[in-house]
Amino acid sequence: MRDHGENLPDRLNPIANRQFPCQRDGMNKEQIKQLIDRRLPEAGLVDTALRGVQLFRVCKAVPCVPAVYEPTIVAIVSGAKEAVLDGEHHVYDSSRYLLCPMTLPIEAGSPQASADNPLLGVTISLDPRLMREIAMEMESISPAVRRSDASSSQALALSPWDANFTQALFRLLELLDSPMDSAVLGPGRLRELYYAVLRGEAGAVARRAFGVGNEIARTIDYLSSRLNEPVTIDDMAAHVGMSRAVFHRRFKEATTLSPIQFVKSMRLNTAAMKIASGRTVSEAAWDVGYQSPSQFSREFKRMYGQSPRVWTQLSVGSA
Repeated sequence: MRDHGENLPDRLNPIANRQFPCQRDGMNKEQIKQLIDRRLPEAGLVDTALRGVQLFRVCKAVPCVPAVYEPTIVAIVSGAKEAVLDGEHHVYDSSRYLLCPMTLPIEAGSPQASADNPLLGVTISLDPRLMREIAMEMESISPAVRRSDASSSQALALSPWDANFTQALFRLLELLDSPMDSAVLGPGRLRELYYAVLRGEAGAVARRAFGVGNEIARTIDYLSSRLNEPVTIDDMAAHVGMSRAVFHRRFKEATTLSPIQFVKSMRLNTAAMKIASGRTVSEAAWDVGYQSPSQFSREFKRMYGQSPRVWTQLSVGSA
């Protein structure tokens, strides 16, 4: 049978112009890479006109170091990045993005980055209010969505770049070429990206953190604003109206850490970041609630294998 489009020029031929999903996704991902390349030709981390969206390029190997991740998405278009939570390594690259749905004390780095193979990507901060709004809307439309989330117990999740996520991220970042487009269309495109995440493979983890019954995420918000105060398990359990035993079990299911381990990791990771940014060891210890410098030094060494002063010298020397 003769194809009615075979003698048409490509620009008018619907068959020649047809793009299959995998081709379109690959093109969008390459366009995202080119967009970041163009805006960030040198190593660095830059804010964009889109609120909460940052572009980054890393051109040298960075070992995993203490960090505190806020709720965020990290998408890599070149190279690979690593996040470690409670000894479990999560390595992700241009095939999978990272979802961190709640504030977590982790170690993060890019051990394989180099000038010839830079780490290139984008981070998108998650607005808890908007994520919660979309997640609850999804649950109200389809109660089965909420029931399917009950078995999800991951604190960090990796998800493939599916078609919805890839296209939503491209549509968001293409706004950067116009300040007016960013201001007017940005909020809507960001909502589209959030929805793609909630619908993707990591969606169950996100919906559990932001949907109905998100008591653990609320507890972490409560704790994060009180790192320099004595906060007990009973305080945290009471904040979300749970018994101590139920709270302890639910908290560990959601974060992989016990409440006490979590508090200690949050305080020590936050202190390590403060020291790396120029605070003295004593100032950093005091900022996160340690009254005794010797206790802080003992716990820091137990966590990272080095005293705060030795760790400071090494981190400064590698900067």
